[in-house]
Amino acid sequence: MPGFADSFWSSDYAGGLGVLFGKLQQGVQENQQMLTIARMRAEAEDLYGMKLGEIGTATDRFSGGFSRDDGASVKKAYDGVRTEMEEAAKNHRKIAQSIRDLVVAPFTRWCDAHESRVQNSQDDLQARIKLHDKQAEAVRKLRSHYFTKCRLVEDIEEENKLAFQDPETSPKPKVPEIKISDNREEEEMEPFEIGDEVYQPEQVKKILSHLLSTIGLGETKVPILGTYQNTTSGADIVEYLQKFMGATSVSHAERIGQDLISNGFLRLIGSVGNIFANSSKMFYQWKPKAFQLSGVPEKKVPVNRTFSIASNSDSIDSPVVGTVTEYLAGWNPLNTQHPNETPADRLRREAAEADERYKAGVRKLDLLRCQLEEAIIEHLRYLERCELDRLKAIKTIILDFSGTISNVIPSLQSTVDKMMLFQETVQPVGDLRYLLENYRTGGFAPKVVVYENYYNSADEQTFGVDLEARARADRKRVPAIITSILTFLDHRYPDLEGDEARRSVWLVEVPLHQTHRIRAALNTGKGFGIEALEPYEIPIIASALKLYLLELPDSLVSSHVYEIMKTIYSTPASESTDSARISVLQNTLSQLRLSNIATLDALMTHFTRLIELTSADEAYIAALATSLAPCILRPRTETSMTMEERYSYRLIRDLFAHKDAIFSELKRASSLSHSISVDTRPRAISTDESNRKANMEARARAIISAGSRSRATSPAPSPRGHRRDRSSGGPETRFPIQTSPTNTADHARTTRPTTGIRQSLEVPNESAPVVPAEPINGTPLQPITNGRAEAPAQASATYMPGVGDGLDDIGIEKRNSLGRAGPASGGRYGRRPVGVGNRMSTEHGNKRDSIASQGGNESSDSPISGRVGVSLTDKPMDD
Repeated sequence: MPGFADSFWSSDYAGGLGVLFGKLQQGVQENQQMLTIARMRAEAEDLYGMKLGEIGTATDRFSGGFSRDDGASVKKAYDGVRTEMEEAAKNHRKIAQSIRDLVVAPFTRWCDAHESRVQNSQDDLQARIKLHDKQAEAVRKLRSHYFTKCRLVEDIEEENKLAFQDPETSPKPKVPEIKISDNREEEEMEPFEIGDEVYQPEQVKKILSHLLSTIGLGETKVPILGTYQNTTSGADIVEYLQKFMGATSVSHAERIGQDLISNGFLRLIGSVGNIFANSSKMFYQWKPKAFQLSGVPEKKVPVNRTFSIASNSDSIDSPVVGTVTEYLAGWNPLNTQHPNETPADRLRREAAEADERYKAGVRKLDLLRCQLEEAIIEHLRYLERCELDRLKAIKTIILDFSGTISNVIPSLQSTVDKMMLFQETVQPVGDLRYLLENYRTGGFAPKVVVYENYYNSADEQTFGVDLEARARADRKRVPAIITSILTFLDHRYPDLEGDEARRSVWLVEVPLHQTHRIRAALNTGKGFGIEALEPYEIPIIASALKLYLLELPDSLVSSHVYEIMKTIYSTPASESTDSARISVLQNTLSQLRLSNIATLDALMTHFTRLIELTSADEAYIAALATSLAPCILRPRTETSMTMEERYSYRLIRDLFAHKDAIFSELKRASSLSHSISVDTRPRAISTDESNRKANMEARARAIISAGSRSRATSPAPSPRGHRRDRSSGGPETRFPIQTSPTNTADHARTTRPTTGIRQSLEVPNESAPVVPAEPINGTPLQPITNGRAEAPAQASATYMPGVGDGLDDIGIEKRNSLGRAGPASGGRYGRRPVGVGNRMSTEHGNKRDSIASQGGNESSDSPISGRVGVSLTDKPMDD
């Protein structure tokens, strides 16, 4: 059952916590209601006892009567009734006092303490959330300021390029009389779409000529940037458009103005962006293109006269000039930190300073977020215990309340029995489950604020960065952090004692602050060695990998296919088979990016090996799938319905059970689709006739060889081997192909001797060569390969060992599952295919011996060498 720490999360943190604290405050009111019942029952019992005691006093006021009748039987009956009344009064007053002592007083103290605990937690979390939101707002402002500075730097650089050209390279003014190509250029200009209408260049020329002659053109001074010529406010432009161009409304006029900006006639000055608006405070500058097209002369900035000292040698050598020059060079009347700084240099410096402030703000926000999440988890677990204690306390109060009454008045036993039934119906655990099932807002899904560099670089952070961007930055198909952690775990599994300890690595609940400590060490955007993970415990490293997957902007299996997964697993079992479901899963997963598929393959390979080598039972597999479900597939938006769905869990169970079938087909489809696209690509027509004769002879030989192959072939396999030397796929479709070699005997029995084209990507054994694929048009097909045919020293992140692989080939020592053997250990064993249903065993003397039992019984003639575990490496990307 999920707890508070996994159930009350939301994107803004305050939403989920608000729901929880609303229910906790409701519990505080329920406590007061229980206290009111007990207090008023005590008052009622006290009043009842007092009234019963007044009966005897009231009867004594009568003179005569039974006081004169000493020996009558009727008097004894009277005395008995009166005595019962007095005894009943004592009993009811005793009930009232017991309720006050055993129920009201202790439960009042407990309720006050409980309310204080809830309020303190709420105040602490609200203060932290307020601090986090304040820092988030500051980061947004810093980001906006940083981007504004960068745009100003770009603007002033463009203006400097246009304003300070060398005289030699500056374009000379052209004589209007020799512009011969003007009409041609105007004829070649495309029509303009302005305000839902299409205008020809001549029409636009007339419109712009009338507009620039009619509308007022002025000057606008912008701080830092200077004065802009030929400017008009947005309100004046809208007024003209409504008056002369038939704009029916302000929005219509704004669309026309936006089209003028899009066509290069206008631009916004003094603000970020390029949006047209009806505003008297937003000014737009008419670009030279508008003046050139309309023929209206453009107003230029007048050239100011400057004073310069004659540059002859006498003046340079003059001591007076030298002294004045030194004095002016050291003159800083404004006492600024950066004297003699140009506006461009100042903007660049301010942009760099804004970048540093923005980067520091993001780091501080990330630290506050981590601290907030740690505090939320601690408070949620604490509040869960408090709520459970409250429910138990109410149950205890009802029991004490009932016991107090039942011990004094046996005549109320039937009522007490009913009250006992009521307290028996209170189930604290069930009420807690009801609260979680009806009011939970979402699981733990941290939202990382990633530092966005203006120039789109992804080398500042590792956690929270898009998976494909991180993989490209690492020049790997799988991000380096994933392969490094999986490789490290493969090497450290043998150091653990027993399979139970190895299996529990992925199920241990690690405190979030410890996971954040290793996250801070790895979140640099740079690569790291395995030695960087040595100081941390293995469960913390595994928790860091799960946190990395949770902090991805989108889940590993994209949320875009969540509805497809929902459809797949919503189909009744009677209408679907395993093979059909696996086929649909293959088609769905093929829509993912190659980096996502490769990462998913690496993770599933690791977990299926762990399940197999540790002989995990069904309960562990279910617990592991439940733990990994939010890391692999999450819906785009968490709702009350998606929280109850288990499609992610069922997907992981299918990936565990059918990993080979799913990923082998994905790799085969990826490779074959690329080879088919290469073969069917149209050939360019060659115009080189220098080798025509040689080409014709080669073509004739190809036709003859193709004709000879049309005869019936021998059923014997071709002696030519099928060698895979190098991947022929391009960077857009290249994918590490998972090889699944089969047993020699099985291969010889199942291979069809007349087959010319292989329908799978399995690597054949050397003893059973395969006939190479016949070309369709006489051109031999290039083999689809993935690395060398020999067993690599280190397997890739998606490599899966097969039947023919020895443990020395793939670097796996199998002693006590993943345990390290002593000095005298030995023995080499074959490996079965990886799968959930397969268990590792060795056939030795027609007996199935557990690998754990082979620790010290290996023969001396079969030593085991190599380090335990699959080394997960990823070759650099070619693209």
